[in-house]
Amino acid sequence: MDFLDLKNFLDAKVEQYNRPDFIEFDPICIPHLFAKKQDIEIAGFFAAILAWGQRKTIINKCKELLVRMDYAPHDFVLNHKDSDLKRLLNFKHRTFNDTDLLYFIAFFKSHYQNYTSLEMAFVPKQNEFLNEFSSTDTSLNSIAPDSENCLLPNLNFTIEQGLNHFRNYFFSLEDFPHRTKKHISSPQQKSTCKRLNMFLRWMVRKDNNGVDFGIWEILKAEDLICPCDVHVDRVGRHLKLIQRKQTDWLTALELTKNLKLFDTADPVKYDFALFGLGVEKIL
Repeated sequence: MDFLDLKNFLDAKVEQYNRPDFIEFDPICIPHLFAKKQDIEIAGFFAAILAWGQRKTIINKCKELLVRMDYAPHDFVLNHKDSDLKRLLNFKHRTFNDTDLLYFIAFFKSHYQNYTSLEMAFVPKQNEFLNEFSSTDTSLNSIAPDSENCLLPNLNFTIEQGLNHFRNYFFSLEDFPHRTKKHISSPQQKSTCKRLNMFLRWMVRKDNNGVDFGIWEILKAEDLICPCDVHVDRVGRHLKLIQRKQTDWLTALELTKNLKLFDTADPVKYDFALFGLGVEKIL
């Protein structure tokens, strides 16, 4: 298959899978239960982090977690009492347990007490930028990325730097459980960061298809890295979009670089095509 044939084939598969009927059987259905931005972020983050195993099980476990948070994740993380946390005990999905969950809640509470969006957790230079406003009365809310007149500049950083920063920031609270670190990956660990890259795709990509949310403004679709799960990896190798023998962060970069040949502005839209082809075992 030559370049143009492959591009046309993948574009057709993007059109086939990037549509609302894709949502029902995918973990992205979890954040689609909400309209409030912060609820979408928190529910989406949990759905992405818990996304391993059968999709039906993932969705059911996420809904179980939402029930424990009264289907109001943002309100729960900000306003819960210690007694409310008892509802989270004994939650478990694969190796993710209530110890991890309680730390996630603590992180979200700390973050949302200072920022209106989770996007700022992926911005490495946020502290440098905010320091510029230390002598003014400007509130965090008014410079948050969801502000109508966003004051944030075009910050110069890569998604790789953003992911590395996020992991360090996520575990910046005192006495975090060491076991929980395995649930948040980063390029520094040579991980493909599949779950976080998937979450970023959900939050960042903007189109009119109704699957991805496109509610973030700082991170851009052109800079995203393709989530590289087992299906995407297998199909990518079959189509010779991946040559690297092992599957790691450099593999995800190689795949994304080749996908940019088809669309420089939105390379990760092909995640729909590669994943769909893999799940349906077309290739």
